[in-house]
Amino acid sequence: MGSGQGGRRFEAWLGSAARPSALPLAMARRSALSIRIVEGRNLPAKDIMGSSDPYCIVKIDDETIIRTATVWKTLSPFWGEEYEVHLQPTFHSVSIYVMDEDALSHDDVIGKVCITRDMLAEHPKGFSGWMSLSEVDPDEEVQGEIHLRVEVPGSQDSRRVLCCTVLEARDLARKDRNGASDPFVRLRYNGKVQESTVVKKSCYPRWNETFEFELAEPAGEKLCVEVWDWDLVGRNDFLGKVVFSVPGLEAAGQEEGWFRLQPDKSKPREDEHQGSLGSLQLQVRLRDETVLPSHCYQPLVQLLCQEVKSGRQDGQVHLVTLLDETTTAECRQEVAVNLVRLFLGQGLVKEFLDLLFELELAKPCDRDAVPAHRPGIHHHSRVRGEEVRGAGPWQGGGQGRRHAKFVAVTSFLCLRFFSPAIMTPKLFHLRETHADARTSRTLLLLAKAVQMVGNMEPVAGRAKESWLAPLLPALQQGIAQMKDFIARLVGTEEEEEEEEGEGRLLGPPTAVVKEGPLFVHKTRGKGPLLAAAAKKLHFCLTGEALSFGKSPGAERSGAIALADILAAEKVEEKSFGNSYVMQVVYMDAGGQQETAYLQCKCVNDLNQWLSALRKVCVNNPRVLRTYHPGVFRGDKWSCCHQRQRTGLGCDRTRHGVTLQDWTDPLDPAAEAQRLFHHLQGLRGTLREKYWELLEPEDGQNGPRCEGAPLPEGLSRLFGVLGDLEGCHRLAQPPAPPTPTLLQLQT
Repeated sequence: MGSGQGGRRFEAWLGSAARPSALPLAMARRSALSIRIVEGRNLPAKDIMGSSDPYCIVKIDDETIIRTATVWKTLSPFWGEEYEVHLQPTFHSVSIYVMDEDALSHDDVIGKVCITRDMLAEHPKGFSGWMSLSEVDPDEEVQGEIHLRVEVPGSQDSRRVLCCTVLEARDLARKDRNGASDPFVRLRYNGKVQESTVVKKSCYPRWNETFEFELAEPAGEKLCVEVWDWDLVGRNDFLGKVVFSVPGLEAAGQEEGWFRLQPDKSKPREDEHQGSLGSLQLQVRLRDETVLPSHCYQPLVQLLCQEVKSGRQDGQVHLVTLLDETTTAECRQEVAVNLVRLFLGQGLVKEFLDLLFELELAKPCDRDAVPAHRPGIHHHSRVRGEEVRGAGPWQGGGQGRRHAKFVAVTSFLCLRFFSPAIMTPKLFHLRETHADARTSRTLLLLAKAVQMVGNMEPVAGRAKESWLAPLLPALQQGIAQMKDFIARLVGTEEEEEEEEGEGRLLGPPTAVVKEGPLFVHKTRGKGPLLAAAAKKLHFCLTGEALSFGKSPGAERSGAIALADILAAEKVEEKSFGNSYVMQVVYMDAGGQQETAYLQCKCVNDLNQWLSALRKVCVNNPRVLRTYHPGVFRGDKWSCCHQRQRTGLGCDRTRHGVTLQDWTDPLDPAAEAQRLFHHLQGLRGTLREKYWELLEPEDGQNGPRCEGAPLPEGLSRLFGVLGDLEGCHRLAQPPAPPTPTLLQLQT
C-alpha cells in the first residue's frame, strides 16, 4: 500500500511539522563501532541489603544508543552483550555508564568509562581488557555545539577590539526537570566578563548577540566562551566551554563555525574514588570504511559468485581454499560473516556452504579415527547435510557409521544453537532481561539435557548424576524424536528442486524488517498537546512501506511509502513528557510535509526503530539535512522557539547512525568493501599459498613455480583488487588546508 488513501487517513489525525530543505544523502565514509560489554567486578553496593542491580548505558557523543539488561542483586554482573553501531566518522567519544536500577526512585550512577576516538585509533585491532570506573563529575557531563563568529577587525577610533558574535547552540545538556535548560553565555577576556540573555526552556537557543572587548597591549592569551544553565534557586549548571587563542585570532582575522563544547578540566580532581568504583571488562573496536558506489564492486562480487558456482575441481586449488588457508584466526569469524552475508544477498548461500563442505571433505583425514558415539568439534565441521541422506564417504559403512552421521549433525546443532540459547536467552533475543541465579541454574541443567539428546548418548550410564535420573525416559524418547526430525527435515534433491520451483512461482513474500505496537501522538492546531490524543496502533515496516493497523492481524488502516519518508529522528523529552518518542517526517499524497510522532516502549526499542527506518530509506533522494527535535506548539517550535513553521531545522539529522543486525537489508557494497580490505593485504600470501598447496600434488618443489602462470581465478582476483585500489585513490578527498590553531582544548 502506498501513500494514497491510507496515507491521507493517516494525515487526518497526525500533526504537521516544518519543511527543512531536502538535499540528497551521499555519504561514502562511515565508521563501524563494535562494542562487547562482558562483565563487571567489585562494584560498590547501592542497596541497603549490601548489593546492587547494575545495568549499562552506552552513549556516543552523549546520545544514548544502547541499554543492557539489568543483572539483579550482584556486585560482579555478567552481561556478555554485543553491539555494532554505524556512525558518522566525526564522532568524538564513547561513554559507558554503569547504573544501579531503583524501582522507588531515580537510578543511581555508579561510575563510567570514557573511550575517545583517538584512543580507539591507537588500537586498530580493537581494545580488549578491564577498565576502572571513574566518578561522574557534573562539570564534565557536557554535550552539544555552539555557533560563534570571532574576529579582530581593523582599528576603530584608534582602539583595537575583539568581537565575538554568539549566534546559536544545539543539543545542549538537559539540566532541568522539564527536560530542557535555560542557557546563557558568559564571555571572559583579560579579567572582564560579559553575559548574554537567558533563553528559557531550550536546548537549541538562538541569541545572535555581539560582544566587544578592548584588546589589551600586549593582547591577552585566551578568550573563554562558557555556556551555563540559569537556575532561579541554587547555583547555575555548567554546560560547556570553548577557548580561543587571541594571538591566533589576530593572525587569522576571523573565525566562524560550530564548535564542540568542552568540559571544565581546570579544577583539580579528587582521587578518593580511584579504584573503589569497580571495573568493566570491554571489547571495543573502531573500523573506518570508505564504501564506493555499488557498481565498483560488481567485478569482485561476480568473480566470487563464479568461483562458488564452478564448485570444486580435481587437481586445482580453489580460491575459497586459498582464502581459508591465508586467513588468520583473529579475523576468521569476521571474514566468514562477510562471505555469508554477501552470498545471502546473491542467493548463493546454499551453494557456498555446499562448496565449503566439499572442500573440507576433500582434505586428507582419517574420519574413522573419531569414535562414532562422541565426535569432536572438528569432526562436526566436516559433515554435509547430504550425508544424512546417505550420499558421502560413509555410505554403506554399517550401523555405526549411519549413527555417526546423525550425531555429527544433531550434536553440532545443539552445541552451537539450542543449548547456548537455553543457557543465555537474553543474548539470543528470546527475552529482554537476564535470568536470576536460581533460574540460570535450571536453564544450565536443561541445556545439558538437550545436549545429551543432540549427542545421542546412551543415557543409562549417566544415571549416577542424581538430577538426571528423573529425566532418563524423556531423554531416551527425545533422542528418537531428534533422529526422526532430522530424517524428515532433510529431503531428497528432487524434493528440494520441486519446492524451490513452487516458491519461484509464488514469489517471495515481502520481508518484514520490524513490527510492533507504537503510541501515536498528535498536536491539535495551536492548542496544547493533549495526552488523550495518543492512540496505540500496530506498525509494520517492510521494504516497501511503513504501514499501520489496529492490531497485528487486522487490516492495514494506511501506510507511508518508503520513498516519501524524509527523516526518522528522536524527539525532545519535554515535548510529550517521554524520552522514547521518535518522529517520522514524510510527504503526503498532496506533496505537503507531515510529521508522525511515535512513542516506543524503551530506549532500545526507540533506537531499533530509528535504525530500521534509516536503513530502508538510505537511498531516498529527498532526505533532510536538518530537523526540529521539538514540536510546533502554539505559534513556535518548542526546541528553538522559531516562529516560522516551515523554516530550517535547528539540529542535524543522523541518517548514518544505525545498529547492525542480521535482519538488516543486505548491503553487498559494504560486505564487498570489507572483503576487498581483507584481500588487499593478502596478495603475496595468496600467491605463495597457491604454489605450496599445488606442489604436493605435482610432486615438484620450489623452482618449478618461478614464472609459471597463475590460475585464471587468482589472476582475475589480482586484477580486480588493482582496479578497486585505483577507484579508492580517485575517491579520496583532497587533503584539507592546515587550519589555524585557534581553539584550545583546555
